[in-house]
Amino acid sequence: MTSAATSATEQAWAALGGAPALLGRIGTSGPAGLLPSRLPVRELARAAVAVCSLAAAELAARRTGGPVPRVPIDDGAVATAFVSERHLRVDGRAPANFAPLSRFWRTADGWVRTHANYPHHRARLLGTLGLPADTADDVAVDAAAASFAGRHGAEIEETVYAAGGLAVAARTPGEWAADPRRLALRDVPLVERERLGTAPVRRTAPLTGTPLRPAAGLRVLDLSRVLAGPVATRTLALLGADVLRVDAPQLPESQDAHSDTGFGKRSVSIDLTSAAGRGVFDELLAGADVVVTGYRPGALERLGLTPESLASRRPGLVIGRLSAWGHGPWGRRRGFDSLVQVATGIAVTEAGPGAYEGPPGALPAQALDHGTGYLLAGAVLRALTEQHDEGGSRLATLSLARTAAWLTDEIPAPQDRAAQDGTYDPEKWLTETGSPLGLLRHALPPVAFDGAPAGWSRPPGHLGADAAAWLTA
Repeated sequence: MTSAATSATEQAWAALGGAPALLGRIGTSGPAGLLPSRLPVRELARAAVAVCSLAAAELAARRTGGPVPRVPIDDGAVATAFVSERHLRVDGRAPANFAPLSRFWRTADGWVRTHANYPHHRARLLGTLGLPADTADDVAVDAAAASFAGRHGAEIEETVYAAGGLAVAARTPGEWAADPRRLALRDVPLVERERLGTAPVRRTAPLTGTPLRPAAGLRVLDLSRVLAGPVATRTLALLGADVLRVDAPQLPESQDAHSDTGFGKRSVSIDLTSAAGRGVFDELLAGADVVVTGYRPGALERLGLTPESLASRRPGLVIGRLSAWGHGPWGRRRGFDSLVQVATGIAVTEAGPGAYEGPPGALPAQALDHGTGYLLAGAVLRALTEQHDEGGSRLATLSLARTAAWLTDEIPAPQDRAAQDGTYDPEKWLTETGSPLGLLRHALPPVAFDGAPAGWSRPPGHLGADAAAWLTA
């Protein structure tokens, strides 16, 4: 490992509460020049996957009674998985990852980025421009460009958010450093870990056979959406968990996104605002070991689904919770990786000199999403180990904005930046799998330890097509 990668991995493992002595189980290999960036993206990606893998190996050791397996991390697998949505093909078709109105716009004082991949977000953005929801994309783009060019970014940001849409003005690193939203994260750990209550130890059955699936027999309710939460639960499914994704029928979701992150999972549609839907959910919760939530803060709380409520109803539960902005003035706002990059100065940094002459840049991957996803999976796995040893319900809380601060302020810059040319052939880390959706070309999982599964037990299917019931006994 390079010194920067070691430092990032040490930071992440400490954030998960892991024993420092176990870090010696990690080794790395693979091609150079991956995820080239002005920021240490390669180090973030490697560290997030490494600590997730180590947490899986640690839990496997608890369940087998043996030593913690070695954790060989392949940088090529990591880099390929961090852009898994770009590699996905469905019967040869490449999904569209960003809609025409999800882009940068020139403003009177700089740049603003909007996110309009979902129809309701698109409609709300168009509403601020006085346009109907069915306005053609080319007309909408011209109208937005003309409107935004004469307005200040902060005003656009507030107007669009007030209407329920998503827009963020580009900030420089210095502007973000002094922003109340950044200051609110100053004393927040990368992973917030809490013990909720005094539930007894819940021991899972001893683990035998190969491959080693340390989450085998565990049940995970996945209440998350694009992209960090589904990456975390895709990882738990790889490791043997029975993952049941729950979506609200009234909220649109991207089948293409699920085709990338739905490996190993089943998917159901449940209206949690209805009495019937809550009844179904309550039955599932009564048998769950883990709940992962990724909705905007306040959305599930309004339904009474706070971490404390979930833990009181299912003692010993492990809860993984994530949001875009974390604590502070924007804590309850919607957000996505691309918008967090813009707010936190990352986009300006990636553009380099003359950022305001041309549009800001972007990281070589949605690294905040993927990185936070693997950290979240690692936090859940470590919480399961702690529950196995000490009991108690457990809560792990992460945010994209806090992961952004880790990237920009805490991970040392790599010493071999000149070698980061980004030229490598990802084919070694891609494979094809048949599915109800067609033939999928997709990235292999980067999580690895001696004896780990090489792939998922089932391909993704159609959203909402499965039964709302657990498979495991």
